[in-house]
Amino acid sequence: MIDNQELEQINSETVTRKTLKEITAPVSENLSEFRSFFKDTIQSDVFLLDQIINYLLRQKGKELRPTLVFMSANLFGEINQRSYIAATMIELLHTATLIHDDVVDEANSRRGFVSINKIWKNKAGVLLGDYLLSKGLLIALENKEHNLLEVQSRAVQKMSEGELRQLKTAGLFNMTEERYFQIISEKTASLISTCCECGAVSVTDDEDIHKKMREIGMCIGIAFQIRDDLFDYGVYDIGKPTRNDIQERKVTLPLIKAFEHASKKDAAHIRALMKKRKKSSKNVEDIVDFVHSNGGMEYAKQSMYDYANEAIEGLKTVPDSSAKQDFADLIHFVITRKK
Repeated sequence: MIDNQELEQINSETVTRKTLKEITAPVSENLSEFRSFFKDTIQSDVFLLDQIINYLLRQKGKELRPTLVFMSANLFGEINQRSYIAATMIELLHTATLIHDDVVDEANSRRGFVSINKIWKNKAGVLLGDYLLSKGLLIALENKEHNLLEVQSRAVQKMSEGELRQLKTAGLFNMTEERYFQIISEKTASLISTCCECGAVSVTDDEDIHKKMREIGMCIGIAFQIRDDLFDYGVYDIGKPTRNDIQERKVTLPLIKAFEHASKKDAAHIRALMKKRKKSSKNVEDIVDFVHSNGGMEYAKQSMYDYANEAIEGLKTVPDSSAKQDFADLIHFVITRKK
């Protein structure tokens, strides 16, 4: 058991945190059962489809979303069949969106594997994504889980709106901090929020609890995306740098804030570099240096801590239990992870 005073604020990344394996240990058996449940759900007797699905199942990620479902359920009751259905529906939705994203982005890899669209071409990728989405609808209807379906349908709508909003903003190259937070709230945080809400829905009918977990999940999701965006400008202190956003001309929070602090001349130079479709290594490093020297990293990190702490604060009204600290540990992991 823990009390509210033991839920610590997140102010830096210097404190030693648990590994993901240690954090997920309380729900490790549930995750194992979930994998079997998920695998049984998506199997098909269509040979090509089954072949692609088996390849897909080898690409195990961090399983953050089902973990959030189970840990949210543990806060208010016991994990049950509804919890597994909720986690499976969300993983089907999440996996389908990743596959469709790879098609749109013409990606060559995913989680260290050659992407499905690269091996089986775009048409197969689109059809697999559609198949997974339809499976999510069917599992909800077959189990009469209309509440879960409603919650997740709202997430699909928000995710789609966020993608389209980002597409328009990227084309005009006029990203602002307000637009940035709106886009990541819709595109990324809405699904993580849904994980927390659905976990609660699976164990209680209390709508106030559903709302609370939806709000906590939104804060976690925003912090999660800021962490991802920080990776692009990272050096040794924030994990292996990716630089993908820079190459793809995506304007994220660290760069937005650096523009505000820089001189007009320097900002104009970096804007011109960002607009280039093909950037040299020096171009990329000039952009990274600009962000670091104009306070972009510090501001984005503090924003990430603020949202994580808002989620921690929301937990303080949740009944005391070991599950409460488990959930707090997961929030800490989200904003201190190295990849």
